[in-house]
Amino acid sequence: MGRTECLGVVAHGIVVTSISLSKSDVRRAMVRHHFAPCNTQHEAFNRLRSIQFDPIAPVGCNHDLVLQSRVKGYKIGDWQKLAYKERHIYDGWDKMASLVPFEGWPLRRYINDIGRRNFEQKIFVDHKDAVELILKEITDRGPMMPKDFEFQQHREEWKGSWFGPSVTKQTLRALWHSGLIMTSGRKSGQHLYDLTERVVPQHLRDEPVLEAKDAIRELVMERHRAMGMVRPSAAAEVWSYQVLMYDKLDAISELAKRGQIVPVMVEGVKAHATPEFLALLDQPSIKPRVAFIAPLDQFMWDRKMIAHVFGFDYTWEIYTPLVKRRWGYYVLPILFGDELVARAEFWNRNGVLELREWHFEQTLPKKPFWPALEKALNEFMHYGSATKTTVKDHIDPKVRDLFLGMSAE
Repeated sequence: MGRTECLGVVAHGIVVTSISLSKSDVRRAMVRHHFAPCNTQHEAFNRLRSIQFDPIAPVGCNHDLVLQSRVKGYKIGDWQKLAYKERHIYDGWDKMASLVPFEGWPLRRYINDIGRRNFEQKIFVDHKDAVELILKEITDRGPMMPKDFEFQQHREEWKGSWFGPSVTKQTLRALWHSGLIMTSGRKSGQHLYDLTERVVPQHLRDEPVLEAKDAIRELVMERHRAMGMVRPSAAAEVWSYQVLMYDKLDAISELAKRGQIVPVMVEGVKAHATPEFLALLDQPSIKPRVAFIAPLDQFMWDRKMIAHVFGFDYTWEIYTPLVKRRWGYYVLPILFGDELVARAEFWNRNGVLELREWHFEQTLPKKPFWPALEKALNEFMHYGSATKTTVKDHIDPKVRDLFLGMSAE
């Protein structure tokens, strides 16, 4: 399996086992951890701990794409029933805006505390009247979008700021980030805000609030559970920036001492893995299939590790100026077996799935790839409720011919 064990020393002189892993071992375990098929959305959320929410939707949103790569038969928007009818997940803040199982809400009150501090002076002190009026309106009238509030106020000097010049909208965001209100539903993609006590079940609100140190440790553990293996030097966004970035090393050291994560070395790169992830090293590879991976999928969070292990250098070029883009606007990595073999950009509108970009990593994949691609494309059409396909002229002829031959099943 390409593994060796050695002894390493971590903080406070505690000796733990460090495991040396080969890239091939890690590729197989990562694919199994992330893409072993899930029977339900519940199973996917339980495995991933949260899914990053992003509203940009050329072919469904990021959270839709994460679920379609794991849950057979998933269709764009299916998550909303889970969130707003079954109340299994909620809109909140984890790694940026996210969909989180409700059982994870008590732990993430620490993130709300950080949010409250960020808005304290600007909103809770300087606009105390706005806070009171907005909370009263929600209490009296129930879930509302920002435009529905009688209280509407603007500050011209706020133009160009992240949430714009509306005092109403900025106050709502402050209340949302602080955990005083939550998203109870969406209308045309817009938040419907309601009081937290009317959204979160009582038994979860009754759970004791963790001390900051304990909450940080458990949130860092959540990252490891979600990703399976994480470099301590992973990018700041993996650690939700200020929420965990500055305290993560102490938390990682404590988790390693407890045996909840294990130091590993992947051909010269340091990381930590969960025991559950390491157990996958002794499991065979899952049946090879083609998967279209979301740009903000947990699998892609640590892009430097992906580059190291898979030889796949990925940049999400959505914010890159057109003239500087190499691959495309909203490009999805394409997995086959335990290799990232290509990247593609799709566009899905009015029942038509368009293939705008397709780039193989090296040479054309071997024969088993093509029937797996055909199956995946058929499932992708179902996911987007597409009945027709179209392809840009510059696409590789073999891919273009296969794609144009697709039809809804």
